[in-house]
Amino acid sequence: MPSATKKLGIYVHVPFCRGKCEYCDFYSLGGGKNRDAMDRYLKAVTAHIRETAPLAPHYEVDTVYFGGGTPSFFGAEGLIRVLDEVVRGFHMAKSPEITLEANPDSATMQTLSRLGRSGFNRISIGVQSDDDEMLRKLGRPHDYKQATAAIANARRAGFENVSVDLMYGLPNQSLDRWRETLRTVAALSPDHVSCYALKVEEGTRLWEYREYANFPDDDTQADMYLAAEGILRQNGLKQYEISNFARPGYESRHNLKYWLGGEYLGFGPSAASDFGGKRFTIARDLEGYIRGVSEQGVVLSECETIPVRERAGEYLMLRLRTTHGIEQAEYEKTFLLPFAPLEKLMQKFEKAEMAEKTESGRWRLTPKGFLVSNSVIVELLETQQRTTPLAKKR
Repeated sequence: MPSATKKLGIYVHVPFCRGKCEYCDFYSLGGGKNRDAMDRYLKAVTAHIRETAPLAPHYEVDTVYFGGGTPSFFGAEGLIRVLDEVVRGFHMAKSPEITLEANPDSATMQTLSRLGRSGFNRISIGVQSDDDEMLRKLGRPHDYKQATAAIANARRAGFENVSVDLMYGLPNQSLDRWRETLRTVAALSPDHVSCYALKVEEGTRLWEYREYANFPDDDTQADMYLAAEGILRQNGLKQYEISNFARPGYESRHNLKYWLGGEYLGFGPSAASDFGGKRFTIARDLEGYIRGVSEQGVVLSECETIPVRERAGEYLMLRLRTTHGIEQAEYEKTFLLPFAPLEKLMQKFEKAEMAEKTESGRWRLTPKGFLVSNSVIVELLETQQRTTPLAKKR
């Protein structure tokens, strides 16, 4: 095997779940077990991995992430077979982070024990709320008792990093109730927490009755966001990305690839990749994916080479989602664009307490800045588009 020189993440999309939640816009097929479809998907995704791995001889895989859908609903046997194919085909790092997403109802002790013994070491559990009535309204297939049991099962199964997903901005949710949820979940001592504001996407069931759902207003949702940052920080979980909080050393290494410009390959319908200077996405079509792999046909919905200036824009958009932030020498060396106009803007945001400069010279947004990050980034991008490339040194 040639020596690895670059890091690579692997994402596997598992498009199966017990049922579609009211708000879900991800590509997934709800409605219970469809063993035939699952078996054909497993055959296709392992074949796809096997065919693709030789294209990355100089890469070392240090993260593998199984998302969905609900990977835990797919079952341990299938997940292990896919992971085994990744391990056989790619050069693996010594201590890779291997994550699966799980819903509490399918995160049984038996399943998690098998996965833990097979190399999975990180789990992201979709708790969403500690309110059983709210969970029913959202179409979640579990109650909070099952969620606490799933966290305990993950610990006993040996998972080194247990993450919990929560949602705010839910129908009829008050700020006080959200604070109570944060404290209740923090008492379970998760290593990582993701807090997502509910987005009502067209085409979901929630979209159909959105006008009657009584969502918290924008000011309340802003207070909910700030409450999450404060309460989780008090419980040892430091914010490292707009929606993500972790104990030191427990940040999601895989997701950081997306935000910090790392390379990754995606497998399964709807999975995206950023590899070899190109970005490509697999179509949201399970049968088309299975057929395309078996017939060596087209499975992509899009594929493009990203121009340097667009990459520079992504650098601003993605890194300013994180507390890692942006830095002059890094930016100018990578994109040959001047940083000074951006520095001027960041100084303006600093005066408004929306940005800060670290001791190492990196600019990042504050929690207040994260709240209005969209408008901050738009202003930076507009300024960037007007800049002239730096002269190349001879």
